[in-house]
Amino acid sequence: RLSEEEFRLISGLVYNKFGIKLGEQKRALIVGRLQKVLYSGNFSNFKEYYDYVVRDSSGRALLTLVDQISTNHTYFFRESEHFQFLSTTALPRIVGLLKDKKRRDMRFWCAGCSSGEEPYTLGMVICEFLGNDIVNTEPAILATDISVSALDKAVSGNYPAEKMIQVPLVYRHKYFTPLKNGSWSVKPGLKEMTLFRRLNLIQEEYPFKGLFQVIFCRNVMIYFDKPTQQALIERFYRYTEPGGFLFIGHSETLDRSTGMYRYVQPSVYQKI
Repeated sequence: RLSEEEFRLISGLVYNKFGIKLGEQKRALIVGRLQKVLYSGNFSNFKEYYDYVVRDSSGRALLTLVDQISTNHTYFFRESEHFQFLSTTALPRIVGLLKDKKRRDMRFWCAGCSSGEEPYTLGMVICEFLGNDIVNTEPAILATDISVSALDKAVSGNYPAEKMIQVPLVYRHKYFTPLKNGSWSVKPGLKEMTLFRRLNLIQEEYPFKGLFQVIFCRNVMIYFDKPTQQALIERFYRYTEPGGFLFIGHSETLDRSTGMYRYVQPSVYQKI
């Protein structure tokens, strides 16, 4: 059982370290997700496990904790309206500006990339839009997540057949290689566009040298409280190029009164 004190300690630790708000309704999730960890580590109760995590100076136990607690639900072409907007509006604008400024760099960031379906979808959309003109540009996608296990899956680029259902057949054969076990592997060309890194979104500064024309942070802020969300939006603003776009989840909203981003369409905003 998870006592009130143990729930307070574990939820407080997760909030302080990662900004994830675990309300009372998440009590069963904590028990379900951590039960195996307790058994495998021979912990007699959640308090004993909590003490172990706090004392672990290597930080590995904390990574295991957030790995178990974080939700990594995603799929290819999720919220497809975003990729349609990208093709018809955002990418033409970005390419036009780059040509005017005689620049080649196209920079995209997927914050909370989970197991990689989102950045790889973004890569396919970019490649399809640019076509042969891709040799005249340098598109690069940074994909970050807090979960080490999710990032390992993303880096491998291997997806079972059921994960490929949303990928159009023509894209499937163009950007993936079929494997003998029925899975599909991302081809090198698409992989090389994407850099996967671990990042805690609530840290004050990010180790980025440049700005991004497009930031995807979809269905991530729902796990944060209002102050954490606002601080995150302010950091996104700092790393968005003037006129760049921010995509959030359809169930998420931005406070437009801050004057940082203007509303474009549902869950799409542009830096003012």
